[in-house]
Amino acid sequence: MIDDPAAFVADPHARYARLRAGGAVRRVRLPDGAVSWLVLGHDAVRAALADPRLCNDIRVSATRDDDGGFAVGRNMLQADPPDHTRLRRLVAREFTARRVEALRPRVERITHELLDAMAPHGRADLVEALSYPLPITVICELLGVPEADRPRFARWSAEVVAATDPVAAGAAQGEMAAYLAALIEAKRGDPAAADLLAALARTPGQGEQNGVRTDEEEALSGEELVGMAFLLLVAGHETTANLISSSVLLLLRNPDQLAVLRADFSLLEAAVEESLRQEPPTLAANFRYASQDVDLGGVTIRAGDTVIVSLAAANRDPARFGDPDRFDIRRDPAEMRGHLSFGHGIHHCLGAPLARLEAPIALRALLERCPGLALDEETGTAAWRPSLLHGLATLPVRW
Repeated sequence: MIDDPAAFVADPHARYARLRAGGAVRRVRLPDGAVSWLVLGHDAVRAALADPRLCNDIRVSATRDDDGGFAVGRNMLQADPPDHTRLRRLVAREFTARRVEALRPRVERITHELLDAMAPHGRADLVEALSYPLPITVICELLGVPEADRPRFARWSAEVVAATDPVAAGAAQGEMAAYLAALIEAKRGDPAAADLLAALARTPGQGEQNGVRTDEEEALSGEELVGMAFLLLVAGHETTANLISSSVLLLLRNPDQLAVLRADFSLLEAAVEESLRQEPPTLAANFRYASQDVDLGGVTIRAGDTVIVSLAAANRDPARFGDPDRFDIRRDPAEMRGHLSFGHGIHHCLGAPLARLEAPIALRALLERCPGLALDEETGTAAWRPSLLHGLATLPVRW
């Protein structure tokens, strides 16, 4: 059980290391008193993420009181095949490497516009000035959220992933759901709309080709459309914002590595991958529920049991990574790419290519335009926020 939540938020890795030393899969008690399995070892985590018997649908759980509900609409993270397969197929083509690469010029322009506004001040909270607004602007443009609505959406999103209280979180979810439903309907009736939400809203239903029934373009239900919009918008910027901030923090706390990167920007992608390994944008995958007995990491998980799969613990498993707590952008690429920050299996993060595009662009532009970049301890310290995800609330810097 987490006996000191504040200490865990500040450094979850120490707690995970102590737990992992006792076994790759452990029985734990959660803060709400519920009992769960916690998967910590790299091999066990990878196996758990790919095991179809560990389901995302809470209705498999032996202890559920209802269907678990959905934050906003029905989404892929809480679904299993065949629903998951259908939902993911409808958007996967928008996040191919080729389509994401086409966004590079726009991402670069947005990055430099943000730095134009930030640079003259000599100091800033990097989360507020760059890490957060860059990915939210990119994903909102991609999905077609009007610019005037983005501040509201940012507030709702922050409340959903880092709730200040249950009432506020519930209100944010309700307001976001109503907003997205109205936006989708507006796009459905606007033939000039050419963004991703418009395309999803107009997806035709099942039909026939040459007399053969096909569901390749099966339409999303209204609840699924809202859920898809919510997932893409929130996951599409919150996790990337976390990645950009943590990458900068790791570099500033490891000046030898920062010097190596400044001397050779061909290491940018390696720096991002090592940051993903060290400080993943989310500590754990969505809860899993065993649909039948599963042997994993030397224990038997019984049907109906709840399973938490820790990506952060897997990323620092000494059985997989040499000197795992050391931040090293020149780490063996084969070892470095073994991190599981984007998951594994059918739920591997759909937006990984976009995050891997945005973070190196942001890092290079920041380091080139702010050569004296350093932590600004006069105005505060970097602070991690309590959240469903794993990211910094503030990152004061100067240059």
